[in-house]
Amino acid sequence: MIELTKGQELALTADDGAPLTRLQLGVGWDKEPTAGFIGSGAPDIDLDASAVQFAGGQLFDLAFYNNLQTRDGSVVHLGDNKTGRGEGDDEVLTVDLTKVYGKVDTIVLFVSSYQGHTLEWIANAYCRLVDDRDVELARFRLTGGVPETGLVMAKLFRDGEQWRLRALGEGIAVKVPTESVEALQPYL
Repeated sequence: MIELTKGQELALTADDGAPLTRLQLGVGWDKEPTAGFIGSGAPDIDLDASAVQFAGGQLFDLAFYNNLQTRDGSVVHLGDNKTGRGEGDDEVLTVDLTKVYGKVDTIVLFVSSYQGHTLEWIANAYCRLVDDRDVELARFRLTGGVPETGLVMAKLFRDGEQWRLRALGEGIAVKVPTESVEALQPYL
């Protein structure tokens, strides 16, 4: 497993150089213990993991809590966690790179706060990449509070015939996935 830093890239290939084709992108978070008025009575934080596909800089499709699968079937959202409670990944997106429509060149993974909380209200946020054998390939941890309502965690992008992952870790002012397209343009 590789602990990624902001801007770091990882080729999506197995040890033998063969391309990885089926992945899981897990996202996890906890509520910051001091969030809210005097750190008590603060509501749970409902973050939503989303994947947005782009083809030539234009929106192609997206998968999120209210649209669980892209049209090409390559990205599937496995369900909404409204609290961040519990161990392990809070939300998971599966990606089958063999099914990605040929013109799609970038898939951006981000989280957003549906209720409009800034991400200063969360702690222990991460994005991790797991292969189809449940081996964790890489992890990107969010450190420090983010004053925006969304966070671009990472992107998958074509590099010739192969795919790569780049850790991004940038805050964006987005609450729902359907308003994300313009905010995500700089990361393509």
